[in-house]
Amino acid sequence: MRNVEKVQMIPIYIMGKKYKVPLGLTIMKALEYSGYQLKRGCGCRGGVCGACVTIYRREDEYKWKIGLACQTVAEPDIFLVQLPYVPAHKASYDIRAIETTEEQVSALYPELMRCMGCNTCTRSCPMELSVMDYISATLRGEWQTVVKLSMDCIMCGMCAARCPGELAPFNIAMLVRRMVGKSAHKTPPTVAQRLKDIESGVYKEELDKLKKLNKEQLLPYYQEFQKTKGEAV
Repeated sequence: MRNVEKVQMIPIYIMGKKYKVPLGLTIMKALEYSGYQLKRGCGCRGGVCGACVTIYRREDEYKWKIGLACQTVAEPDIFLVQLPYVPAHKASYDIRAIETTEEQVSALYPELMRCMGCNTCTRSCPMELSVMDYISATLRGEWQTVVKLSMDCIMCGMCAARCPGELAPFNIAMLVRRMVGKSAHKTPPTVAQRLKDIESGVYKEELDKLKKLNKEQLLPYYQEFQKTKGEAV
């Protein structure tokens, strides 16, 4: 008879209730092994969506920690609870109507001035981003630095959950990236003219003709378009 290696089971506590799960499971898999059906807070399961924020504490420590359930491995006697949503402050604005200035960012996120420089946000980030550095760059108006340092943010909210100044760094960085994007990508005037032409019916006859063609009849038009686009590049 073949020897089967015995699986080591470890105790964990989910929202105060004790369960036993196999050693080596991530918190997410441990939750499912314990009978929890995850309908929210599970997302991509690969560490890129930020949906599975989990608070946990080891039995022999008084401090609680925070991590993504899909990445953090369950340990013996940890106490945990998931936070599928972090109610961080998110300002409302029309990106087309605001200016890319330090004053505008501060007006939308006045709590920005409460940053203590404690670096708790950086230590909390599962993507190992320099969160405090991009918040400091925001205060200085160094927009490109903010974009560069925050681009890989997965919007999980851990930085906001741990910030003693009650900032929401991920939402602040999103505002800056939108501002920079608006400034960098101006709508060319030809687009407005082309839209007017479409609305006035300039291309109606040609479009009606194309709509009547089958796949084989459309293919030469598509091939010609691809050829023209390649030459333009």
